[in-house]
Amino acid sequence: MMEEQVDVAIIGAGSAGLYAYAQVKRMTDSCVLIDSGELGTTCARVGCMPSKALIQVAEDMHRRGLFAREGIEGADGLSVNGAEVMEHVQDLRDIFVDKVLSTSTDEMGDEFIEAQARFLEPGLLAAGERRIRARRVVIASGTSPVVPSAWKSFGERVLTTDEIFELEALPESLAVIGLGVIGLELGQALNRLGVRVVGIDQRDTIGNLDDPEVIPQAVQLLGKEFPLWLGQAATVEEAHGGRLRVSAGDNSVEVDRILVAIGRRANLAALDPEKAGIVLNQAGVPEVNPNTLQIGDLPVFLAGDVNSDRQVLHEAADEGRIAGINAVADKPVAFRRKTPLTITFSDPNIVMLGCRHSELDMDKTVIGSVSFGMLGRALIMGRNRGTLRLYADKASGRLLGATILAPHGEHLGHLLAWCIEQRLTLLQMLRMPFYHPVLEEAIQPVLRELIAASDWHDSPYPPDLEVL
Repeated sequence: MMEEQVDVAIIGAGSAGLYAYAQVKRMTDSCVLIDSGELGTTCARVGCMPSKALIQVAEDMHRRGLFAREGIEGADGLSVNGAEVMEHVQDLRDIFVDKVLSTSTDEMGDEFIEAQARFLEPGLLAAGERRIRARRVVIASGTSPVVPSAWKSFGERVLTTDEIFELEALPESLAVIGLGVIGLELGQALNRLGVRVVGIDQRDTIGNLDDPEVIPQAVQLLGKEFPLWLGQAATVEEAHGGRLRVSAGDNSVEVDRILVAIGRRANLAALDPEKAGIVLNQAGVPEVNPNTLQIGDLPVFLAGDVNSDRQVLHEAADEGRIAGINAVADKPVAFRRKTPLTITFSDPNIVMLGCRHSELDMDKTVIGSVSFGMLGRALIMGRNRGTLRLYADKASGRLLGATILAPHGEHLGHLLAWCIEQRLTLLQMLRMPFYHPVLEEAIQPVLRELIAASDWHDSPYPPDLEVL
C-alpha cells in the first residue's frame, strides 16, 4: 500500500486537536486530522455545554424555594416535565455541536480521515485504508469514562456522561458514584429536578477540594440537598424489579440508574503507542514536558485531556496551540503555562486557582478567609452561603492561590486568577476599586485582615489609600 507523506498528523478532532490543526495550517498544508469517534468535541457533546444547560434548568426550578419569602405566590404550582427538560438540553447540545462541526471537520476535504489511527512504526500511521508517513505527530485523542468491568453487565442502567444527555426522560432515582466535578454538578442538578439522588465517593472530600477548612463546609451545604456517603467504596448488585442496589459502608439504597463519574482514562491503547517508541507510566500516559508537550525526545506531542494533566477546555485550547506550533517548529518552544483555574458549577460554586492548599509551604504562607453569611449582595440573592480563602506569600505578600465556595464563585475565581497572573500583592489588590454591593466585596476584608497582620504596609494611612 502506498504511503502518503505529510509534515504533521494530528490524531483526535476534539478541542485540542482542532486548535493544533488550526495552528499547523498556518504554516503548512501538508497535514492530516484523524478521528474515528463522535465529532463535535467532548465539551460541546457530553461535557461543559450540555451539563451547564441542565444545571441552568435546575437552578431556575430551585429558585422557587425563595419565592414565598420574596412575596411571589404560586411556586407550589410549578412542576418538572423530565422529557421536555431533556429535549431542551439536547436541543442546546445539538446547537453547540453543529457550531463546532460547521467551522471544523465539515469544511475539510481529504485531509480529514474518519478512521481509527494506530502506529505501525515510528512516524507511520494506519488510518482505515490509508497509510500516513508523518514527520511529526500530535496525539490529542482525549479520554473515555472509566466504568468498572463488573458493572458493565448492568447495561443501560449504568450511565456515564456519554449516555446521560441522551436520556429521553429523567429517572426516578439515581446513585452518583464519584463526587468530583462531574458527579457533583450533575448529582445536584438532577436532585433539584426531582430525581431522588444519593452521592457516593470513596474519598472524604467532594469537588476535589483539599483545603481542610472548606471541605466540611462544602459537604454540609451540598449534603443538605441530597445524601452524601463519603469515605467508602461503592458496590452495585441486582435488586428486585430491575433496580440496582448500591451500597457503601453501612448505607444501602435501591435505584433505577447509576451515574459513574469515577474518572476518565486516556484513549491511547488503540493507537498501539509502543510501536512508536512511546512508553506509558503506571497511570497509562507517557511522561510529557508540560511546556513543550513533547514526549521525551520523540517527534510526538501530547495535547488535551489525553495527557491527564489539566483537563479543562481552556487548557486544551492552549495545549493544542503549543503542540501545533512545536509540530512545525525546527526546535520545540517552551511556553509558560497559565495560572491553574478549576470551577465546579455546583451551588455554591467550588473554585480553586493558583497553588492548591496541599501544595503550600505553610511556614512561608499566610492564609485569610471570610464567610458569605453576612455579605449584603449574597443576602439579597438568598445565597449567603460559603467561604473564600486566600493564600499569600508571607515575605512578599504576593497572592499565591485561593479556594472559593461561593455563589457565582466562577467570577471571583477569574478575578483572582488574573491577579496571580499579574503577580499582584495583596496590597496592590486592596487598592483596586470595589463597587458596592457586589460579591467581589468579599475579597476586601480578607485583604485587610492579612495586611493588618503583616509588615507589608508601614504607612500611617489606611492601606487601601495610596499617597501620591
